[in-house]
Amino acid sequence: MAMKALFFLRHYNDIDHITPVISKWIDSGHHCDVVLIGTKKFRHDFRIVYLSQHDGVRVAHIREIFSPLEYVKWRLQMFLLTGNVRRLFFGSLVSWLAKIYHAKKREPLWRHTAGKLLARSFEGIDGGVVTFDWIERNSVICVEWVEVVIAMARTMGLGVVSLPHGDSPHANQLIRRGEWQVKPDTVFSTARIFDKLVVPNELCAKRFCPFLDKSAIAVLGSPRFCEEWLLKLAKILPPSPLVCSDGQLKIVMFLRKAVFTTFWEEVGEVIQLIAAFPRVELVIKPHTRSGWKQSLTKDRSVKRLPNVSIAGDDTHSAHLMNWADVVIDLATSVVFEAVRAKKPVLAADYLHAGRSTIAAYMPETELRCRDDVYEKIDGFLSNGCDSFYTEANRQRFLNEMLDVGGADVLSHYVDLLEKSASR
Repeated sequence: MAMKALFFLRHYNDIDHITPVISKWIDSGHHCDVVLIGTKKFRHDFRIVYLSQHDGVRVAHIREIFSPLEYVKWRLQMFLLTGNVRRLFFGSLVSWLAKIYHAKKREPLWRHTAGKLLARSFEGIDGGVVTFDWIERNSVICVEWVEVVIAMARTMGLGVVSLPHGDSPHANQLIRRGEWQVKPDTVFSTARIFDKLVVPNELCAKRFCPFLDKSAIAVLGSPRFCEEWLLKLAKILPPSPLVCSDGQLKIVMFLRKAVFTTFWEEVGEVIQLIAAFPRVELVIKPHTRSGWKQSLTKDRSVKRLPNVSIAGDDTHSAHLMNWADVVIDLATSVVFEAVRAKKPVLAADYLHAGRSTIAAYMPETELRCRDDVYEKIDGFLSNGCDSFYTEANRQRFLNEMLDVGGADVLSHYVDLLEKSASR
């Protein structure tokens, strides 16, 4: 029997990790609405375009569903409670306005907008499931509104599920500026509002365990990096803007969000070291949401290097994975795709404050000093890139981080959503 789901997507990572689940949901004979609640530019993302071509999918940005007045009021009220806005120079004014326009005054608009979205998707339908990503306390979509959506969904007999928008590239906890104590991070406590929280692996589950019963957490593997989705992704990926250079060792460096502690001076030194090798081409990929905050993207000495370039927004991580011979990682989950493809990943743990999951599982990947960088690059130029991994380590990583419960990852996600929809 066909079932109905409503998927809310906020930003690039949501689209990247949840599209595989939506695709499998449709392939299983079900229907869904996809509502974008972040920037409208994602309406043209190639994955969203792919989903909108299916008969069982209806895609819309939230401003296309609300009237102009409703959308402006919803967005302004959202700004009052968004952490990023409060951290700006006028944050004290926003906090003052939020106290005056308190929760009781905000509730009618929250209920009106939530009701409109839920009625659009589920009116006249018996059962269904509503999904968000890992909504956290510091999310750009305020938790107060999400709580209203969830409460109203439950009164309609709908299930509510939180799906992954990423993975756990760090094996340790203290990775951001200002983090000084190893203790449960309350940013993950929001997960309690859902019926089920889904994570790819036990490493991710550890973040949420202090706040949820074990029965509320489902460990189902990685939808983004499972083999089934990677095969489909290769077919829908737009043409790459990257040009292959014969005889060059092609290297990609992925950077983390600006909030994570990174030792930028040494990152710059490593780039200069790599650029000094003949027959090497390096592309740097800033983080998709905060690359503009990173000093490296403004470094003129880097921009002047003839064999170094900074990837633009039109260059997706999958393009870079296909192009690269070697990947340098500052602890990002995107490089898990390279491990799947057996491409060497150099875990540059000495360039940041964390211990990467890649290095924890596969010690042969770790860079501990500048000498290691030189010797690895020199070795690839002399001997090629084959036989890099200790295969037993790599298989353990695949089994415990990406393919938890077996290779049929996406079917497990659909099974869980079906159970939630028919609760």
